[in-house]
Amino acid sequence: MENSPLNNDSLNVLILAAGLGTRLRPLTNDVPKPLVPVVDASILDLQARKARAIGNVRLHANAHYLADQVVSAGGTLGFEKVWVELPDILGTAGPLKRIYNEGYRGGLLIMNGDAYCDFDLKAFVENAQALAVQLNGPQVALLAVDFPKVNTFRVGADGRLAGVVGRFGSEDGLPATFSGVSWYSDEALSRIRDGEFDIREFWKQEIAAGRAPFVDMTQLHATWIDMGSPEGLMSAVEARLKELGRDVNEAVVEEGVQVPASAKIIHSVLYKGAVISENEVIQDEIRGKDFSWKIAPNH
Repeated sequence: MENSPLNNDSLNVLILAAGLGTRLRPLTNDVPKPLVPVVDASILDLQARKARAIGNVRLHANAHYLADQVVSAGGTLGFEKVWVELPDILGTAGPLKRIYNEGYRGGLLIMNGDAYCDFDLKAFVENAQALAVQLNGPQVALLAVDFPKVNTFRVGADGRLAGVVGRFGSEDGLPATFSGVSWYSDEALSRIRDGEFDIREFWKQEIAAGRAPFVDMTQLHATWIDMGSPEGLMSAVEARLKELGRDVNEAVVEEGVQVPASAKIIHSVLYKGAVISENEVIQDEIRGKDFSWKIAPNH
């Protein structure tokens, strides 16, 4: 392995993109959730841009549902590889071990292909790497946000994961929500069992072995949006418009959608297949082929 061309100083980044996107159907009947446009780019594209801001990285994604589209997008976006999971999805732990078993080294950053965020990933990775080289330092780091509706993490006074409510460990400690962003050293990846699917079982094993993951609480209030629901998708669109310096109430119209000059579009997103009538007023809505979702203001 020492002479492997994969063994160098690049950080591997895996964007999880294998989900079925069931909460966004029928929008995701024809396009996988990570490729749903959010104003000017897909989430996969936006996540890749944020990952590249770290510096020297190799981009990976996994794919299952409508995998050919993700593979094609990965090629266009310059990904090292899109790992297709067929016939079954490998969970979260499976893709990590698969990359390690193929010989990739240099640590692994995990991101979600259905989350819009503005995390400082470079700071997160550098902090995780620095802690890992300390004596008995954590080999896994998990980035936390404060999301009271979930907040199932329990973090001990030492900054390590103490438990996940309803799953394992202590229910005492500081509450937080896992953002889906995490970092694993090569040593940690080597300890994931072949055939393991649920990454929480691995965290449980690490805690039992005295190697509890570090929970980074420094970005609790950063922007973090689960865009897997219609309301989340609208929030992601608003966040992207704001990031681009545009009015969050403006109409976002995917290329190819025909909008009559007499129609009025306010705080809405129109995807391919949307039908708009003459003189129609569309407000607080996501519309596409054979569907229309009304989104309450201040959702």
